[in-house]
Amino acid sequence: MKWAKVYPLLVAKVVKKGRSEEEVHEVIEWLMGYDAASIAQAMEDDSSVKDFYDNAPKWNPNASLIKGVVCGVRVEEVEEPTMRRIRFLDKLIDELAK
Repeated sequence: MKWAKVYPLLVAKVVKKGRSEEEVHEVIEWLMGYDAASIAQAMEDDSSVKDFYDNAPKWNPNASLIKGVVCGVRVEEVEEPTMRRIRFLDKLIDELAK
């Protein structure tokens, strides 16, 4: 799956709840180290979701403190590293969209 297909879904989810795309950028920058230009570049480059997560500039060392359930899955129990990282962002986006 391509990052360019996932990103608009994340933005739509938070905008529907009265939040902004800029807030999504802030969350991604805090978690992964991407700035807005890098997020856009990943979409232009047709990066896969896996590549986007695996090649993040700088994972926040506090990411491992993110806990909770996303789609019935406990984030902290996901063993596969890329999937765990995906769930970290999912959880933060869910919290932003509340």
